[in-house]
Amino acid sequence: MKQPLIRIATAADVPGILALIRELAVFEREPDAVEVTEEELTKDGFGENAHFQCFVAEIDQRIAGIALFYPCYSTWKGKSFHLEDLIVTQSERGKGIGFELLKTFIAYANDSGVRRIQWAVLDWNTSAIKFYEKHGAKTLSDWRITQMTEGAIQQFIAKHHARI
Repeated sequence: MKQPLIRIATAADVPGILALIRELAVFEREPDAVEVTEEELTKDGFGENAHFQCFVAEIDQRIAGIALFYPCYSTWKGKSFHLEDLIVTQSERGKGIGFELLKTFIAYANDSGVRRIQWAVLDWNTSAIKFYEKHGAKTLSDWRITQMTEGAIQQFIAKHHARI
């Protein structure tokens, strides 16, 4: 097997990154849920005030995987990173690409001085859970992820007249 080249993503990688995000949405049974555009990813990841960072795994000049993450802060631990997605295209799974991306991300987090990295995994994705736990991650069963979508945010603001 050819070893992937793991590198920091550039704006030129955005089409490949978005393709993997869409592939993940299909895998997670939400094929129509992706709203982000190439333009938004370019601005939000590679613009003046980047909101995320990303490593790509490249094989034969094509993107086979990504690890997309952003900084966050823990009131208990301090500086942290949230790994939003670690995605390997289906045809390349099981070849060590996910491990290489995870290894690169963890080393980068360590070098950045973070005290915690975190991510979410669907409870039915047992292969991902086993993969992460095999490499030392702990899957918490007593915490639930809580989210508000754009529509819920707008409803809240309309109902409560929230402003800053």
